[in-house]
Amino acid sequence: MNATRRQIVRAALAWPVMAAAAPAGAPWPNRPVHLIVVYPPGGVSDAMARTLAEPLAQALGVPVVVENRGGAGGALGMEVLARAAPDGCTLAFSAVSPLTLQPLLAGGPRDLLGSVVPVAGVMNTPVLVAGTPAFSGHSFADLIAQARAHPGAVRWATSGIATSGHMVLAQTRLQSGVDITHVPYQGGGPQINDALGGQFEILSTNVASAQLQLLAAGRLKALAVGAPSRLDALPEVPTLAELGYPQANIGSLFGVFAPAGTPAAVVARLNAEIGRLLASDAVASRLRESHNLPAGGTQQAFVQQIAAERRRNQVLVKRSGGLLD
Repeated sequence: MNATRRQIVRAALAWPVMAAAAPAGAPWPNRPVHLIVVYPPGGVSDAMARTLAEPLAQALGVPVVVENRGGAGGALGMEVLARAAPDGCTLAFSAVSPLTLQPLLAGGPRDLLGSVVPVAGVMNTPVLVAGTPAFSGHSFADLIAQARAHPGAVRWATSGIATSGHMVLAQTRLQSGVDITHVPYQGGGPQINDALGGQFEILSTNVASAQLQLLAAGRLKALAVGAPSRLDALPEVPTLAELGYPQANIGSLFGVFAPAGTPAAVVARLNAEIGRLLASDAVASRLRESHNLPAGGTQQAFVQQIAAERRRNQVLVKRSGGLLD
């Protein structure tokens, strides 16, 4: 077992131990709980965190205050969480990528694998691969054929470096062996605007109502989705796994995290409450409306999912020579 693999295993095994530290002061919760959303306001993750906050506050008997601390793909907000007191009164809502991918990249943020505790998985956000008006093909196979016939000529835009859409592109390039030019953006809004103007041929983006409306209007062409199975909203669109690209069949896993050292009883209570909320009509309907898939499950299952994703990303980074453009 190499050094990096040992680090992952030690950190995964340490999470339950770190969560077992004895609580200090009054019984939890004895004051408002702050939920850090590690992305800017207005996105799908922000909306889901706020959807959870009100019923979670009712369950805990204290206010749950949502605070956006966006930046560096979620790494800044997770750093704030890692430095917070482990008393169960500071949590974060984030994708797992600040733990599973960003620290592996050259110049990436500090590795927080052992500094936070995964509490509960909340949702899986599928990735949509679509063609723009500049794309003359009609399918994912056409995309690969064009890229093979004209190396570097096909441009694929993502919402940024180290996003799930970027990982879909990276795995597609590795599995197919074709040369596709990456066009990274700083967020989804500018990316969509330029897509409609035909500034590139392909984009990977979230499956959301606005994107579905663009597909229905014929302004974008759905080529594939990264998801465990076909989506109810796009039943005719195959998953990347169906198309023969299982390693590229990637979505974004989001969940709730706490600082390392948060008491085990607090982590268990939060996991149970979040699981109950995910099964409620209000939260389940909000997930369906936003075209996300519920995650849930035990804390240990969430820990294992994170460890598995990090191992996959290590292989990807190694195969790409440590550089993902």
